[in-house]
Amino acid sequence: MPHAVVTGAAGGIGRAVAERFARAGCTLTVSDLDGAALQRVATDIDALAVPTDLTEANAPQDLIERAWEGGGAVDVLVNAAGLYPSLDMLDVTAETWDRLFALNLRAPVLATAAYGQRVTAAGATGAVVNISSGSALRSRPGGGPYATTKAALEMATRAAALEFGALGIRVNAISPGFVPVASDANPVSPVYAQALSANPLGRPGTPEDIAHAVHWLCTPEAAWITGEVLRVDGGSSTGAMHLPRIDGRFGHEERNPA
Repeated sequence: MPHAVVTGAAGGIGRAVAERFARAGCTLTVSDLDGAALQRVATDIDALAVPTDLTEANAPQDLIERAWEGGGAVDVLVNAAGLYPSLDMLDVTAETWDRLFALNLRAPVLATAAYGQRVTAAGATGAVVNISSGSALRSRPGGGPYATTKAALEMATRAAALEFGALGIRVNAISPGFVPVASDANPVSPVYAQALSANPLGRPGTPEDIAHAVHWLCTPEAAWITGEVLRVDGGSSTGAMHLPRIDGRFGHEERNPA
């Protein structure tokens, strides 16, 4: 029975991912900073709960070690924990910048490294999926620091995939579009939610939309995929839905005077 570790599993996308793997019959180790909420999820899906502050330097490796010891060899690592605060570039401080990067970038990189070490020592294979964001491609006012962490995470995903492929470990990322979730840590205003809901498929995403894609990337059906960023965003990355149509029609352009 495959064993999956999911961070940020107390709610939102992380919880949906954990539930998707549980429905597939996997053994689960789940982690989150919110220990009480995490325990409720763990009880619901019969998972091992490991409350963890992933901003602490040794926490990602400790999580992998506890998961390996408590649930056996780990086949899948999903790095879903993250923060998306509103923080203008003008207001960045060393403390806010470092904390954001510690959770959104350093933690998944360290967890992936620790996971890779255990997998190779065991002579096994595995899969890692990082949760990125459409912000990796384009920022927004108040979102520059967050966007920077996700752009770096996508490069870290490709770098790890390049080095881990020969070790039998695939490393990919999912880039969600706008997915509304109830979160005290990551609140989203109604105005912001409405602005991000426009896409070719006409609706915001759900945590389950992302969870299905994460699970698929970890199955044998995706066995020849590594180093990729799968954009699960309703098509929002294809273009700008909010821009007006140009009035002129092809073949009816005004000609410049001779």
